[in-house]
Amino acid sequence: MGHGTSPSFIRPAAARDAGRIAEILVFNNRLNFFPIFKDERYSFCETQVVPLARQLARDRDALARTFVWDDGVLRGFVRVQGREVEKLFVDPCFQGRGVGAALLEFAVARFEADRLWALEANEGARRFYAAHGFVPAGESRFEESTDQRLLLLRRQN
Repeated sequence: MGHGTSPSFIRPAAARDAGRIAEILVFNNRLNFFPIFKDERYSFCETQVVPLARQLARDRDALARTFVWDDGVLRGFVRVQGREVEKLFVDPCFQGRGVGAALLEFAVARFEADRLWALEANEGARRFYAAHGFVPAGESRFEESTDQRLLLLRRQN
């Protein structure tokens, strides 16, 4: 990246970021969630960049709670609701470079984020969160309209 992993690259999201955020969501869905859910209709028909970008650009509440890593390239984002990390995604092309860690640390430092839900079957995400102190809290629920479990992860101090 050339710039290191300084949180100074993290800024509030704006409507102009919606297209890039939508791309990151779509790519992550297809690479990480499609293999778990195997729902072709959702991953390749319902989830498309342009309509998702339009929806995100209009969602002022979600944008107000979203922060992006932008060092000239928007590489990832985190969305926080209260003290819960609602979404954390990094473009697959830039994963493993500290972007996700910096976004998670930002959410913890700025919002005292201490919980999130992760798919039980998404072992990579669970390893990532465990490395940052987020461990299963003993609570789970099914992802809406699926047979996949979400686990509540809480940050250990």
